[in-house]
Amino acid sequence: MSGRLWTDDFKLDAGKILVKKTGHRIVPDLALAHSIFIWFCFYFFVQTWRTSRLLSGHKRPTIAFYPDKPRPWYFIWSVMHVSGAKLVDDIATADIVMHFDDSTECSDFMPVVKPGAHVLNFKCNDITKSRVAAAFEMASGQSLAVDPTTFTGRMVEKSEMNAAHDGRILEGPLDAPVEGKSYQRLIDNEISGGLVEDLRCCLVGGSPVVVFRKRRPLERRFLNENVQVLLDEPRNCYSQDEIRVIEAFAAEIGLDWGGVDVLRDRATGKIFIVDANKTDMGPPVALKLGAKLRATRRMARAFAEKFATKKR
Repeated sequence: MSGRLWTDDFKLDAGKILVKKTGHRIVPDLALAHSIFIWFCFYFFVQTWRTSRLLSGHKRPTIAFYPDKPRPWYFIWSVMHVSGAKLVDDIATADIVMHFDDSTECSDFMPVVKPGAHVLNFKCNDITKSRVAAAFEMASGQSLAVDPTTFTGRMVEKSEMNAAHDGRILEGPLDAPVEGKSYQRLIDNEISGGLVEDLRCCLVGGSPVVVFRKRRPLERRFLNENVQVLLDEPRNCYSQDEIRVIEAFAAEIGLDWGGVDVLRDRATGKIFIVDANKTDMGPPVALKLGAKLRATRRMARAFAEKFATKKR
């Protein structure tokens, strides 16, 4: 992600688009073309906001990223421009320095920053599924991970990698675990209409700001193919105790900015945090444009209040 052109991030490999940083492969089909078109509509409005900030001379503190800079499809890119933060290359002079690395595991090296600078996500260097499960247990006292060789019943096998979307349901116990996989209890997050619902919670300063209710067919529960996404507020989705659990999880894993996937178990009503992302993309494609813009404004307002108070 160090190249100047967006195309530097990708490579065509065996008929698929390879994301160089993460190793993920994307199928170039009509669904992808539709997603790109929807994203460009959102991008147009963000650019309008950005231009308005530049023309009005509305300046807020500077922000730098390390080791990579976010491309426009990452949520922080639109949020920083809408909030009025100014992107700079010199980390040592920036008022805000964010660790930005798509890798599931990465170095916690801290570059030289100026005194008083806000440093974000530098303690969040491991978002493997095992680490997420351990952090959730520390925050909530509830166990998510299971030993596949002794657990009896349905469980989920998924890659330790971020954003793999390769989960599958297995019946335990198993003879032996697969290397590079994690094993968790199956959370029944089914809602009416034969759908499952993920409560993607976006954090600023480790606290929930907006929630995307992401819904998809039960048979495609592990794929990122939503048939409906609704914008909501944390207070409508979680109790105060649950919000404290989310904040405790963020503190445990070092997540100052990013998103967490929360599932609510239908039988017990309890929440489980099953994934964390420190470089989350913009609002989901299936979310209506107006809601995308409202979510971005809410995140930008929270970002400005927490990290980018206006310079005098």
